[in-house]
Amino acid sequence: MSAQHCDTLLHAGIVLTQNEKREVLHNAGIAITAGKIDAVGDWDAISKEFSAKDERDLQNCLVLPGLINCHTHNSMTAFRGLADDLPLMDWLENHIWPMEKKLDAEIIQYAGAIGCGEMIRTGTTCFCDMYLHEDVTAKLAQGTGMRAVLGEGLLGFPTRRYSNLNEALDLIESLHLRNKKYGTRVTTCVAPHAVYTTNLELLEKSFALAEELDIPWTVHLAETTEESARSEEMFGCRPVEYLHRAGCLSPRSVLVHCVDLTEEEQDCIAESGASVVHNPRSNMKLASGISPVAGLLERGVNVCLGTDGAASNNGLNIFREMKAAALLQKVSTQDPTVCPAQTVLDMATRNAAKALGQADLGSIAPKNIADIIALDLDEPALCPVYTPASHIVYAAGGQEVCFSMVAGEVIYSNGVYTHFEIEELRECSRRIADWVRAEKVRSQTGA
Repeated sequence: MSAQHCDTLLHAGIVLTQNEKREVLHNAGIAITAGKIDAVGDWDAISKEFSAKDERDLQNCLVLPGLINCHTHNSMTAFRGLADDLPLMDWLENHIWPMEKKLDAEIIQYAGAIGCGEMIRTGTTCFCDMYLHEDVTAKLAQGTGMRAVLGEGLLGFPTRRYSNLNEALDLIESLHLRNKKYGTRVTTCVAPHAVYTTNLELLEKSFALAEELDIPWTVHLAETTEESARSEEMFGCRPVEYLHRAGCLSPRSVLVHCVDLTEEEQDCIAESGASVVHNPRSNMKLASGISPVAGLLERGVNVCLGTDGAASNNGLNIFREMKAAALLQKVSTQDPTVCPAQTVLDMATRNAAKALGQADLGSIAPKNIADIIALDLDEPALCPVYTPASHIVYAAGGQEVCFSMVAGEVIYSNGVYTHFEIEELRECSRRIADWVRAEKVRSQTGA
């Protein structure tokens, strides 16, 4: 009997499938056709059943689903290291927002290219972005080969992108329609910034639009005690209750940060079916607090991971977020058993795919999309291997990633980006630095 033809065969040393049973396979094969997984299993069986012109030797590698960054501001790489060691509101209002007012599409493109390059290099194949000029980021994501879920940040006051709420919502609809030309690789979300920077009408209408378009709705929520105090002053209630009253809590809701939560608010989120995106390193750096992730998980909340922007995190590396998330919960609860490695790995893969409404991502299983990464097990930091999930969360730093594919297409292999040259990123960095320095001089001189 002749072998069935497929596009690509991966021969892996270890596969962390992240399937329903969380199976770990040794000396395994993955067959891929038209961007989707045909089969995964024992190499001898897979190699007899399938033949492919493109066969990849990953026998010295640990293979797993591509990581998903469920919340970032990709082009904030422009401000990496610009304003550090500050509390959130000072950082935002006095340093970041003034610079963001001067951003244009060109700088968004340069900074976004750097962000995509960093994420690809450290194993992220999909990111959910809330920022400006998301039409530029859409084209950029497509050009780098990444998968992206993009939402123009919505504010309750005029910006250079829109002068009123109707224009803001039209902008989202337009982005959604334009993204359709990219197929399923680049999609859209609705992204109001936060309760204290919007208003009730914006929240309600933006949520209604997300339902109409059947796409995720994501918002910063309960990031600090100061935010909660502002909410009580402005609306007479805390942020979670405000969203609940507005009818904006549902399985469509992707709630970012969720640091300052009461027990009752955790219950409310759990009952709504909303997902929570934990951003541990950004929350620690801004001293925002510690999200009660262990309590949320106990209640059955779908918890994911995000990096936030590189201006508040200084990196877009989900491997670092996984380790931080696990360790932070252990020390904050004084319980070393909470947030075990497998739970945290789920947060970066399966849970994130669920939050973004893309159930065919996040695990290596037949019929799923082939978003796959591999780590080099010859790297000293990964030697020896006993428990692969533990290695991913506690030992790996991202630099061990040697292979990445999205929808069956290789976008990175052994130091080579397949869609752009590394020198392009260096040139982008130089142009951004020149722009930032020039803007700082203008601000200081009043020019």
